[in-house]
Amino acid sequence: MGVGISKGAALAIALGVGSATVAGGALAHNEPMPKGPLSPGAKAAHQRHANFEKLGGAFKALNDELKKDQPSKAVVQAQTKTMADLANALPTWFPRGSGVEARPNSEAKPNIWTDAAGFSAAASNLQVQVSKLNQLALSGDMAAVKGQVRATGGACKACHDKYRQEKD
Repeated sequence: MGVGISKGAALAIALGVGSATVAGGALAHNEPMPKGPLSPGAKAAHQRHANFEKLGGAFKALNDELKKDQPSKAVVQAQTKTMADLANALPTWFPRGSGVEARPNSEAKPNIWTDAAGFSAAASNLQVQVSKLNQLALSGDMAAVKGQVRATGGACKACHDKYRQEKD
């Protein structure tokens, strides 16, 4: 851990980041799926939203499990595997034409496409952090998993700060 911050404080911060990530996604979840045929961009935008809901749900379930006195290794491993699978697919979730023009409630900022290199780097960082998290979970070292949660949440936040616009 960094100087001046305890492991408990770091875990509390990480859990807060994860909870905020999930809460932010939950607000937009109530948007109904449009009736009738969808354009490829609209399909991608709605599928992306569903995928982020799954990713946020897995992160929340992981954080909830890590709050327990004796976290279940199997539950932790299942959640980190889900997160890794989704993070690895994330770059494919943003085809051109799948922003607000395809789904008005999309939280994807236009700079995802205009700053493709920056977005790709942010997505890559998430993949690296989630991969580390998953590898630590597979090792069974719950203390190390707890330590990696903060970096993983930070990768989520960094991307959200630059490439996500909050919608009411």
